[in-house]
Amino acid sequence: MTNRIAFQGEPGAYSHEACRDARPGMEPLPCRTFEDVIEAVRGGAADLAMLPVENTTYGRVADIHRLLPHSGLHIIDEAFVRVHINLLAVPGTTLDAVREAHSHLVLLPQCAGFLRKHNITGRVSPDNARAAREIAERGDPAAAALASELAGEIYGLDVLARHIEDQGNNTTRFLIMSREADMTRRGDHGMITSFVFQVRNIPAALYKAMGGFATNGVNMTKLESYMVDGSFTATQFYADIEGHPDDPNVQLALDELAYFTAELEILGVYPATRQRT
Repeated sequence: MTNRIAFQGEPGAYSHEACRDARPGMEPLPCRTFEDVIEAVRGGAADLAMLPVENTTYGRVADIHRLLPHSGLHIIDEAFVRVHINLLAVPGTTLDAVREAHSHLVLLPQCAGFLRKHNITGRVSPDNARAAREIAERGDPAAAALASELAGEIYGLDVLARHIEDQGNNTTRFLIMSREADMTRRGDHGMITSFVFQVRNIPAALYKAMGGFATNGVNMTKLESYMVDGSFTATQFYADIEGHPDDPNVQLALDELAYFTAELEILGVYPATRQRT
C-alpha cells in the first residue's frame, strides 16, 4: 500500500481539491494525463485514482468514458466538488492593480461578468493550477490567476476575490477507482452500479434492453452513448443505475439487458453520496 491517490493536473487543481476532501488521509499524486493517472494505480505507484467524469456546466469530461472500460480499474466511490473560482495574486496586490487573469479556457467564461466589471482581460493557460504557479513565479501584481483557494495556499498567493463565478451551481463529479472491486453494501444513501454495454445489431435492441429497467422499477440516473474506435456503426453506452447487482430487481433488469447486448461490463458498485439526495 502506498497510501497515495493519483489525479490529473498540477498541485492545486480542482482534482487535487477532490482528493483532499474525499481522502484527506492520503497523499495526492499529480499526473500529467488521465492515462498516467490510471497507469499509476495499475503499476502500484498509487492505490486510488481520482478521475473527473462530468461537470454541470460543460457536460462529460472528454476521453474518460473511452478510458474506463479498458483501465483495469474499478469504481469504488464517487465525489462531488463545487467549483469555486477565486482571483489570486502575489501578496500585497490590490484588486484595482490587476489587469489580466490567467486560467484554463473553461474557467474564463464562467467569470466573464466579474472580469468585465473590473476591466480585467482573460488570458488562456493550459491549467488553472499551473496559472497560479506561474503567477507566483512571475511576481507581477498586474497579473492574477483564476483558480482554487488550495492553489493559493500552495503557491503563496493572496485571494483578492472569492467565489467570483457567474453561476452558483458549477459542480464536478469524480469517480474514485481502485485495482480491486468492492461489492460490499456501504454508505447511507443507497448504492450506484455503473456499467458499459453495446447492444446487439437487431431492430429496437436499445429500446428492448432498456425495458427491463422500467418493468423492474430500477431508476437509471445516466445513459450516454459514444462511438467505439471512430466507427459510426459501433456505439457503446455508459449507464448509472440506483441499486446493487444482488438486488432482485436489479438482477432481473441486468439479465434482460444481457440478452440484448453484445458486450456488458460492470465498472463498479459504490455508495451514492449525499449530494445526490
